[in-house]
Amino acid sequence: MTLSHDHFVAHRGYMELYPENSWSGLEASLKLGAKWIECDIQMTTPGHFILLHDADFQRTAGENLSAFGLTADQMMTLSVHEPGRLGTQFHPEPVISLDELLIKIPLYPDARAMVEIKEESIQHWGLEAVMKPLLIQLEPVKRQCVLISFSLDALEYANKNSGIELGLVLRNYDDASLAAAHTLSPAFVICNYKKLPPDTPPTRGPWQWMLYDITDPILAEQWAELGIDLIETRDIGLLLKYVDQNSIYRQTS
Repeated sequence: MTLSHDHFVAHRGYMELYPENSWSGLEASLKLGAKWIECDIQMTTPGHFILLHDADFQRTAGENLSAFGLTADQMMTLSVHEPGRLGTQFHPEPVISLDELLIKIPLYPDARAMVEIKEESIQHWGLEAVMKPLLIQLEPVKRQCVLISFSLDALEYANKNSGIELGLVLRNYDDASLAAAHTLSPAFVICNYKKLPPDTPPTRGPWQWMLYDITDPILAEQWAELGIDLIETRDIGLLLKYVDQNSIYRQTS
């Protein structure tokens, strides 16, 4: 299978060079030609979602501050520039809300977003308290979005209450996880590539496979040849450049 831009998902944006889950990184991915982006969301107050992987801001902002109960004033002063990894290069990097992201996505009509609802939010607020407002927010742009999660309960709720496409993230590649996938029948099944047996095509089902987090172009090619549909990567720039260079080579050879 020949790799193309369609195969790659920008994991939390262009995470290799930009702060994760920032609009800077997501926009950079889209401008490079990424057809897919992925982001994490937490519900900070009832019905209000922000892009954030963790349940606090220690790693992304250097602040010992919980994601839950975050006030508007706190959001205005936070900078999610990942100081431990990127220093002050991107300071100040504002927190972006899901509402803001969903306004921006239609500006890139050929792109789609995988939106991961984090289990910490569900555990903190409760399943329906999170999922009901989330599905309402996603409804106007659901054709450009896929709702993904490790939480089978969250995806089952969405399956009953929305027509949005779903992606189940597996903790393990085993019989129980694959049985759950067959029962849910999501559009995508997602797994860390290291959990799959190497050099072996994954179990097929009524879904597309996505593996993360792959940055090696040769490894991406190997998995694509084994039938993997999407490759999630922290270095979207590297893999898109590899595809473009190979395309030029094929045209001139």
